[in-house]
Order: sequence, then structure tokens, then C-alpha cells
Amino acid sequence: MSKNKKSSSIKQVLTQMVLDVFEQNGNTPLNYKQVSAKLNIHDPESRDTILEILKEEAKKSVLKELSPGKFQLLVLKTFVEGVVDLTNDGSAFIVTDDEDETDIYVAPRKLRNALNGDRVKVYVYAKSKGTRKEGEVIEILHRNKMEFTGIVKLSDRFAFFIPDDRKMMHDIFIPINELNGAKNGIKAVAEITDWPPDAKNPVGRIKHILGVQGENDTEMNAILAEYGFPLSFPKEVEYESEEISDIITMEEIARRRDFRDVLTFTIDPFDAKDFDDALSFKYLPNGNYEVGVHIADVSHYIKPDSALDKEALERGTSVYLVDRVIPMLPERLSNGLCSLRPNEDKLCFAAVFELDSDARIIDEWFGKTVIHSNRRFTYEEVQEVIEQKSNEYEKEISKLNELAYILRDRKFKNGAISFETTEVKFKLDEQGKPTGVYVKERKDAHKLIEDFMLLANRKVAEFVSKKGKGKQKYTFVYRTHDSPKPDSLASFAQFAARFGYRINTKSDKETAKSLNFLMQDVEGKKEQNVLTHLAIRSMAKAIYTTKTSDHYGLAFDYYTHFTSPIRRFPDVMVHRLLFHYLNGGQSANAEFYEKLCQHCSQMEKKAADAERSSVKYKQAEFLKDQIGSVYTGIISGVTEWGMYVEIIENKCEGMIRLRDISDDFYTLDEKNYAIIGQRKKKVYRLGDEVQIKVKNVDLTKKQIDFSLVQ
Repeated sequence: MSKNKKSSSIKQVLTQMVLDVFEQNGNTPLNYKQVSAKLNIHDPESRDTILEILKEEAKKSVLKELSPGKFQLLVLKTFVEGVVDLTNDGSAFIVTDDEDETDIYVAPRKLRNALNGDRVKVYVYAKSKGTRKEGEVIEILHRNKMEFTGIVKLSDRFAFFIPDDRKMMHDIFIPINELNGAKNGIKAVAEITDWPPDAKNPVGRIKHILGVQGENDTEMNAILAEYGFPLSFPKEVEYESEEISDIITMEEIARRRDFRDVLTFTIDPFDAKDFDDALSFKYLPNGNYEVGVHIADVSHYIKPDSALDKEALERGTSVYLVDRVIPMLPERLSNGLCSLRPNEDKLCFAAVFELDSDARIIDEWFGKTVIHSNRRFTYEEVQEVIEQKSNEYEKEISKLNELAYILRDRKFKNGAISFETTEVKFKLDEQGKPTGVYVKERKDAHKLIEDFMLLANRKVAEFVSKKGKGKQKYTFVYRTHDSPKPDSLASFAQFAARFGYRINTKSDKETAKSLNFLMQDVEGKKEQNVLTHLAIRSMAKAIYTTKTSDHYGLAFDYYTHFTSPIRRFPDVMVHRLLFHYLNGGQSANAEFYEKLCQHCSQMEKKAADAERSSVKYKQAEFLKDQIGSVYTGIISGVTEWGMYVEIIENKCEGMIRLRDISDDFYTLDEKNYAIIGQRKKKVYRLGDEVQIKVKNVDLTKKQIDFSLVQ
């Protein structure tokens, strides 16, 4: 280090010590002699430096000179807690728990080895007027994760592990005796075991070997490991599931309402293996209809605090990657005992409704049932029945579809929002390599099932919410969705106006109404995906909570998740609580269930991120062999370093980097969702159609680079 750099570094440390003196002494006004005395500094040169620091900090408006030579801090430092959000340059912003607080900037050297997502305690510096808040990490309260996927790099005496995670800025040092059999270049999972205070790199060990980089199983397992989902079930969990009896006793049937003689069927995707919901249908003598929504009785088989229960809670949800499902429950339960397979007696928890011809509820009943499914339908088969009117169950399916239409129409009239996003699916060969891309269609058959599931979820939530009043209300697990923040909505409305769409934001109901008109208008148009995704992004995120609140997107006063306990743990909790209350139980502990809700919301987000990551990987893999191909795309995102473009034909998304557009110097106009050339003023806006060429594909980073065809 040069002499100048060293002296600058010493002065920086001394500046911090000087400011600390004011903090520690209640911000009493002090002169340079008093500050020196409190720091036990007595040599003339250092005292002069302290006087210099006091004057410099006063110029920066960190200190104020109250009278000649007497200084005081303008703003006191504070300690805050928050989560590290790392940026590409290694610095970070600390996101605090207070939504109204601005994020705190932390320079790379002041992060103290904190990693992305870690919960930390931060020392916030006195803030000059008009400047951003800055601070330094003083304590890591909780590590977000200690395991990473990546590549092993070997030398003779040691190894390094290069993490896949772009926000993990440090390679992990692996001692040779901690390689666990890993060879050079292999993809693996490494766990950080130590990080000495003065060490640049953490120390770790290889925990799992995933396989050869680029192989389908290796990459899909790497995504699961990256988001903290286990690759297999513990032996005790598998053993416990195998020990559960598959015999349904006469005593158990006697405790339930028997639907085995009532027409019942399931409707699922053609490749589904777990059928967790079934519909029963019966014409009643009074001209009304009885519709039963029967849900697999998972809580009958999984006992609280068992190994199965703990594992299901830990996972929180099943994970749906492009080519596989990682179930929340072992196969014996998810595809066997709890799956409502045809021609088998099955135990269920049901919401049964008597509906009139206007789909109005005349009566409702909640409780345990036993069913015997007559038929397993795929969505395609039911769609064919609806369109062709050719099946032995055509009459019943047509009536259910008619009732579903009325329920759907009423829901939208009440202010629900119809977000019809395009879901991309891949055609895969035997090795899992994508050979084609197609968009999954949602037809009446899908909506029929959805509308009756929504009905059951809503009515179960309403039933429990009406038990008790005020502080006597019964604890329950709700699915809530706040209305969007006005500024997010205003920003979206401004953008939609560029395409000629008007969003009325006067009230929640008017907003929902105009959003629905927008969604109908954009269907099938090139801007559909961009506008739909932006609209969804302007909305609040749906969460699980014990606090009663409405569901803005569905326009329901109360809503829960009751219909998928095979793949969602919140539904298991809902079944347990509902059964407890149906049997006269007292209100459950709200604090206990709120913690479980928070965990389930976090796991749901992780599962969604893992799914998106697998889609990105397959998109990159699909375009890997198409370098140089030209496509038409829509600008789907703009940032300060480039613009994202989604190819219209196959929905694959990549980036055009601003530095690669050679005809001008382009900068981001954040307010107008645009990239603008500084000399020629050419504008590229979100939603614009552009011609692109596939420039480069990086499978490791799941990154696709495009170049602009001028």
C-alpha cells in the first residue's frame, strides 16, 4: 500500500472514531480538544488532524459548528435490522422491515462478509441533507443460506468451488480432505463451514455431487439444491409412509358421509399422477343440484409432529420444474393412498353445495366423506364432451359447465380480475432436451374445475370467519391479497395508456373492471404478455396469514386454500383447523399458526423462483443451437444496462445490452419505460416490436444474449 493510501485509510478510521464520540456522549457539543481527550489522543499532530476532520465533516453537513470551534452531529447514527440485497458490483442495499424506510446503501468493504439474503444489523451513518442513507454491517444475525451449487476446480494441494449464484461474490475454498470424491469440473453442492475474520474466501466442504455439467438431471437437481429443496426424502419419512395402512375400515366409513353411490369424477392434466380433488354431481328432487367438492383427506394420514408432518411443513409445497415434480409428500401418499384414483374407495374432506339453476347456494355442508370415483377425465376429454356433447356423462358435465359460467360471471361482476397469462411448455426428448415450445391453452374444462375449487375455498373461509366475533374470532389460515399501492397502479395505468388502454383508478371496483376490459382486449395481441406481467407486478403479492383480510384479485371477502393438500401444506393446516372447529374445538393459537403461514409463504416464493429458473434454463438450452437465428420479439423489460426482449414465436426471453447497440449512446428513461439514444433521440419502449438475432447463450448462467437487427 502506498504512503498516501495508508494515511487516507487511517484518516477514514479516525473520522469514524470522532463521529462515534458524539454518539457515545449524547451528542453534546464538543471542540477538538475535548474530542481528542475522549479518544485519549494527546500528540499535537493527531489533534490537528481531528480539528481538520471536524471542519471537513461540517462542510459535508454531517456536523454543525454551533459556535466557533464547537461542533455537534446533525443526525445521530442508528442501528437497524434488515435483509441484504446485493448488487452486481458487490455493494448492497439493506431492505429494512419498515416499508416506508428507504433502503440503506452499504459499500462492498463494509459488508463484513454478509451475503445476499442474510439478515443483518447495520450501523446507519449520520445523513447529509439530500444524500442517500449509508451504513455498515456490524453483525450477521441470520445467514440466508450456507449451501451453494457450482463447479469444483482442483489443483494439487487445494480446491476452489465456483458458485453458480451470480450474487455469491466469493469462491469457496475446499480443503482436499473435504472433496467427498468430487473431481475437477464436476457440478456439486458445497456447504460453507467456516469464514475466518481476516480471510477473503469462506471455507467449505462438498456435500453432494450432482453430476456432469450440462446433463439434464444434473441441472434440474442443481436448481432444486440452489433454492433449498431436498433431492430425496429422509429414510424415516419413507419408512413412516410405507407403514400407513391402506385398509379403509367399516368404522371409518361409518364416521363419514358416504358418496360412493353418487356420480363422482376427477379432471386433471393428462400426465397427472396425484388426483387431489374430485367433483360429485346429483340432480335433487326439488329441481336443484348437489355439487360436492371432494378433497383428498391428507390430514387423516399425516399426524401432527410425525416425521411425515415435519418434512411436509419444511418443504411447504410441491415444486413443479419443467420436466418433473418434486412432491411435498412421498409417492406412497401423493400417488397412492391420497390420490383419488378411479374405481377405488377413497377418504376425502368435502364442501358440498345445493345450487339452484342460477348457481345460488341454497345449502352447504362441510365434513369428511368417502367416495368411489367413476371416471378419471383429462382436461382434453372434458373439453371434447363440452364441445361435441358425446359422452355418457355429457348431461352432468354440461350442467356443471353451465353453473361454472354463472359463478365466473358473478365473480367478475363483483370485481375479480381476470389475469390470463400465457403458460409456456416445452416438448422434451428422452434426455430432457427441448425440441419445441408451445403455449398451454386454458379452455372451459380448466375453468370449470377452477370455479368449483374457488367456490369451496371461499365458502370454507367464510364458514370459519363467521365463528366468534372480535377477539373471540377463531384462528384460521387465510389466503389474502391486498389491493395494489396507488403509485404502482398509477405507473401501470400510464404505461397501458401508450397502447390506447384506459385504467380507471377511482376505486378498487372500477380498477378491477377496467383491468378486466384490458385483459379481454389484449388477448391474442402481441402486447398481451408484457401488459399482463406488468399488471400482475403492480399488484400486491398473495400470502398466507391468520389475519382476516379480503382477496383483492378474486374480489372475495374471505378466501383460503382448502383444495390441494397433497401439494400445499397450508391446505393441510386448513383441513386440521376446519375439522377441529366442526367438532366443537376452541380457537387455536394464532401466533403459532402465523409463524407457519410466514414459512409457507416463503417456501411458495422459493418454489416459484425454482420453477422460473428451470424455464430459463430450458429456454437457453432451446436457443443454444440457434445462434445467428433472427426472430421478431417484444421489448419486455428495460434496465440501465440493457433491454429484455421476448420472442413472439416461442416466448423465450433474452437481453440486448446497451453497449452492443452501436448507432448511438443509449440511456434508461425509467419513468417512461424506455431506452433513449442521446444524439439521434431514437426511442425503444416497453412493448415495442423489434427484430433480434440470437447472439450468445450461457447455460451456466441461464443467460440469453440477443443483438438488435437494425
